[in-house]
Amino acid sequence: MLLPRAFEGVAQALEETLKIAASLAAIDRIRSTLPENIHMNFMRPFAFVFLAFAAAAMAADYPNKPIRIVVAYTPAGTTDILARAIGQKLTEAWGQPVIIDNRPGANGNIGTEYVAKAAPDGYTLLMTTAAPHGINPSLYRKLGFDAVKDFAGISLVAIVPNVLVVNNALPVKDVKELIAYAKTNPGKLNFGSPGIGSTGHMSMELFKAMTGTSLMHITYKGDAGVLTDLMGGQIMVALSNLPAYMPQVKAGRIRALAVSTARRSPAAPGIPTIAEAGVPGYETVAWFGLVAPAQTPKDILDKLSVETARILKLPDVNARLSELGAEPVGSTPQQFDSHIRSEIVKWAKVIKDANVELQ
Repeated sequence: MLLPRAFEGVAQALEETLKIAASLAAIDRIRSTLPENIHMNFMRPFAFVFLAFAAAAMAADYPNKPIRIVVAYTPAGTTDILARAIGQKLTEAWGQPVIIDNRPGANGNIGTEYVAKAAPDGYTLLMTTAAPHGINPSLYRKLGFDAVKDFAGISLVAIVPNVLVVNNALPVKDVKELIAYAKTNPGKLNFGSPGIGSTGHMSMELFKAMTGTSLMHITYKGDAGVLTDLMGGQIMVALSNLPAYMPQVKAGRIRALAVSTARRSPAAPGIPTIAEAGVPGYETVAWFGLVAPAQTPKDILDKLSVETARILKLPDVNARLSELGAEPVGSTPQQFDSHIRSEIVKWAKVIKDANVELQ
C-alpha cells in the first residue's frame, strides 16, 4: 500500500508496535507456564519495550488535533503576546489550530494547576513565567502543584526587562527623584502589579528594600489592568514587563524612568537601568517559557522544543519580540528544566532577604 510521505513514519512506528504486541502475546503464553513468583520480573522488561514503541508512534503522529496553550494571565500582557506569537507559527507549520486559553488568577497559580493536572499528551501546554515556576514555590505556603515534579520543560522562550514607569502627573523625572518623593511622602505612593508574587511585585519589593522606600501594593489579575489604572491615575507607579508598557511609553501616555536589567534594553536604549540611575547593584529580569505536564513523551517535548527554537529565529517573530523589548532565547527541554530549578533557588533568597510576607 502506497502512503503519502507524511504518514510513512507513522505507519512504520505502528507496524513495529503491532509486532511488539504480537511478541508480547507469545511471551505471555510462556509466562503462564512459569511459577507465579517470577511472573512480574519476567514481564517488566518487555512492558518497557512496548511502552517505548507506543510513545514513538504517538510522537510520529503528533499533532493530529488542536493544541491548547494556557496563559495564566489576562490577554494583552507579555505572556499572552508571546503565546500568541508562538501559537500562530505552530499553526502555520503543523496545520493544526493552536488555541490560546487565558485562565488568570492567583498570580498564575490557577492556570498552572490546570495544566499540571492535564493529560500528558502534548495537547495542553503552559506559557509559564518566573512567577509560578520561580517565585510562587517560596512565596505561597500551599500550592496545588509542584513546579518541578508536575511539569516537563519544553523551551525557554524569551527574557524580558521590567520597566519602571510612572503616571505623567507624578512630579518625578528620574529614579533619584522618585526615591526622594517616596521618602518625603511615606506611604502615600502606590504601585500596581499583575499579581502577588509576579516579577512586577517582587521587583518592586526588591527596589523598596534597596532604597528604603515605602509604596502600597495594589494587585491586579494582569498587566492590562495595571496599565489602564496607571494611565488613569488610580495608581502612580509600576515596575513590570517592558513589552506590555512600551507602546504607551512611546505614545507619551506614561513615563518610563528605568529598566530593571543590568544592561540597557536594545528596544529602549534611551532608558537607563535602575542600577545606573541611582540604585547600584539592582537587577531583575522576567522570563517566559513553554512547559507541559510531567510524563509527556520525550519525543513530543523534543519536537515542540525544536519547532519553538525555529520559530524564534524567524525574522518577523524576532523583529516583533525585539521591538517589544523581549529577547528571544530558545532552549532544550533539559536546559529549561535546569533554569527553572535555579530560578526557584534565586527567588527564595530574594523573598527571604526582602522579608516578603508569605501568602
